[in-house]
Amino acid sequence: MPPKPSSPPHAPTGASLYALVPAAGVGERSGARGPKQYEPIAGRPLIAHTLAALGAVERLDGIVVVLAADDADFERHAAGLDCRGVRCGGATRAQTVRNGLAELLAHGARREDWVLVHDAARCLIRPEWVDALIDACLADPVGGVLALPLADTLKAEHDGRVAATIDRHAKWQAQTPQMFRIGALADALDKVGAAVTDEASAIEAVGGAPRLVPASLENFKVTWPADFALAERLLRSRA
Repeated sequence: MPPKPSSPPHAPTGASLYALVPAAGVGERSGARGPKQYEPIAGRPLIAHTLAALGAVERLDGIVVVLAADDADFERHAAGLDCRGVRCGGATRAQTVRNGLAELLAHGARREDWVLVHDAARCLIRPEWVDALIDACLADPVGGVLALPLADTLKAEHDGRVAATIDRHAKWQAQTPQMFRIGALADALDKVGAAVTDEASAIEAVGGAPRLVPASLENFKVTWPADFALAERLLRSRA
């Protein structure tokens, strides 16, 4: 996808903003019949809701979806959506994101540009939440993540029983998008390897302190079988 025309009012530093959606997994915990990103929810494939919301964020200069090498379904499920699918997914999320960053750089993005990495399975994302993240991070030296302060009491488990109660003070649940400079994120992922489960962890591992931007409980990741019904109800209530 060629970059959209530059828009100085939304990027005073001259940096462009890209969304990167890792979608190379199958979602084994979801109970779906195939890759969960293509499961129907509220009349559309799950990933179509995600991409439609990102496509409504006017300040994004492009959306790239990173797919498995053997994905034969994406174009059918994403028909009519303003995005580009690339088949360079890795064995882990971190590898998939790193390959996607390389794809962005190979097609005109610069290391100083911003990338917003968003889970394909967070299909309830709203454009205004993405805009809030952009507003909070454009002038930040590190970047940041959408996140939610923990409200529940946390328990550590051992052998199916409570082993300890964990202090929830100052603890947040990380969501996506997670917004960082392309070069900084690529370098961090190269240093920390494939084990990290989100981009902020990689930035933290090399000494960065990402900004926490308050988000919504609705921005949950469809993971378990029951999550599909909840996402369906919420999406239909919006309509």
